[in-house]
Amino acid sequence: MGSKPETGVLIVDDEEDMRALLRSTIEIANEGLHVAGEAVDGEDAMAQWREKRPEIVVLDQRMPGATGLEVAERILAEHPEQAIILFSAYLDPDITERAAQLGIRACMSKREISRVPEALWKYAPEA
Repeated sequence: MGSKPETGVLIVDDEEDMRALLRSTIEIANEGLHVAGEAVDGEDAMAQWREKRPEIVVLDQRMPGATGLEVAERILAEHPEQAIILFSAYLDPDITERAAQLGIRACMSKREISRVPEALWKYAPEA
């Protein structure tokens, strides 16, 4: 009997503490999720995304070099079906509206970290 393949998640955040918290949250939830990679800025995110090809990307909005929206736009230009969750302490109506226009699947406040596994499962590909 085969098991459901694991869903790879790329975590993109310039703050090590937040990456560690997201990593721990995903590892504790476990059920079919694994951290495929981590990136600290937009360029690192693009390199990790191209190398790892994760099923889901969790992007911080405010990072050095490029915003989460800018990174999402680049990823979605190459792969329009990529599942992306914008995860930020700085969400306002303009950001969430632009995210929706780009095709970002969800916008979550960092205060909602306990809901991250639920959002990941929602956007994980079907087995």
